[in-house]
Amino acid sequence: MKLLGIGSRIDHPEHGKGVVTNVSSKYYWVTFLESGLETIDLDADFEVIEAVEDEVDTVSFFEVERSLVKILEKWSDTHEKVAIADKWKGGKLILDPGDATQNKEMPIETFFHKIVMVRDRIRVMEQKINSSNLDDQEKIDLQQYITRIYGSLTSFNVLFKNKSDHFVGEKGK
Repeated sequence: MKLLGIGSRIDHPEHGKGVVTNVSSKYYWVTFLESGLETIDLDADFEVIEAVEDEVDTVSFFEVERSLVKILEKWSDTHEKVAIADKWKGGKLILDPGDATQNKEMPIETFFHKIVMVRDRIRVMEQKINSSNLDDQEKIDLQQYITRIYGSLTSFNVLFKNKSDHFVGEKGK
């Protein structure tokens, strides 16, 4: 089935003659001479009087949203929502020095957010390295450093609710 473009003229058995004024993923929006604006299924029974091609914008909102999300993920340092493990919610991180100086406290969610930001910035750096003009050996060398950085950060995996968010370094042999 070939889609009719905007401006195509049709003759519908129930509504009479009309012009396609919009096309969605499921319907033609047709302005009929006798009954006004109606939506009809793309595969409805009607006669094509004159077909107009290439005048259809069938990009759905979902496709636009998906494309925008991909662009934002690629070019910004914003991160997806990452959940902290339930047991840490409302907790606090206490750094207790070995000498007589005062300890440092912060909400564990603040610390967790900083860890997630470090991870996201490493990912951005990784993407920039992979898309750079460096030769393949230089990219491999830098990628090995990034893998080691991830390995150094695996101690913080205990904070993540979902295993898919964990840091992963070099796999054991």
